[in-house]
Amino acid sequence: MSLPRILTIETSGRRGSVALALGEALALESAFATDAEHAREMLPAAAALCRKLGSKFIDDARQVPRLDHCYVSIGPGSFTGLRVAVTFARHLALAIGVKIVAVPTLDVIAENARSLSNPPDRLAVVLDAKRKQVFGALYEMRAGRYERRQGPLLTTPSELLAGGHWYVTGEGVNYHSEAIEASGAVALEESLWWPRAAMVHRIGWSLAQAGTFTPAHELVPLYVRRPEAEELWERRHAPQGRQVP
Repeated sequence: MSLPRILTIETSGRRGSVALALGEALALESAFATDAEHAREMLPAAAALCRKLGSKFIDDARQVPRLDHCYVSIGPGSFTGLRVAVTFARHLALAIGVKIVAVPTLDVIAENARSLSNPPDRLAVVLDAKRKQVFGALYEMRAGRYERRQGPLLTTPSELLAGGHWYVTGEGVNYHSEAIEASGAVALEESLWWPRAAMVHRIGWSLAQAGTFTPAHELVPLYVRRPEAEELWERRHAPQGRQVP
């Protein structure tokens, strides 16, 4: 049985990336050239990687990709970036029949810490959610892998980090450093804060081996909180006398 040809997509953060893999083996990864330009850069970046790997990943006659799986980082994160990736994955499934694996973004960031020579046993991942809040999750190392024990959830750093000594990663560290320091948690180095397509592949491959695929019509971004534009619209259009949280 041939190994699946895999495209992985990470557009939840400011700097997006895509990667190609053959089964468990990562072949190529490419970070987008500019920040917050996922809609413009994702498709050209994916096409360029397919062309680099030649006929194994692209049908030259029809100029369509040869792909079997698509692993996509589903959030929480940038609302626009998540919509772009989810929409693209759905189209691939409908057009060429790829199987989709939905990978939670906080798990992707936690996976970065496994590259350390001595990964922490207890890890928190935080993304800035504004309003002094974070999108967060807690992990424990078990049998060499991080298992999520809580989250993803919308909370404050102090609430997330209460009740134990935690190491912390994720771009939320940059926005909530005072609260994190006050909790007694220790921030990991900045190079480990950002999600990458390579880590989406690593987690997605494990999920695929367990048969955890998501039908295209069920694939949705994991926002945790509704987009701010939706909340503002509801406040402006709420009947008089009714408060919207």
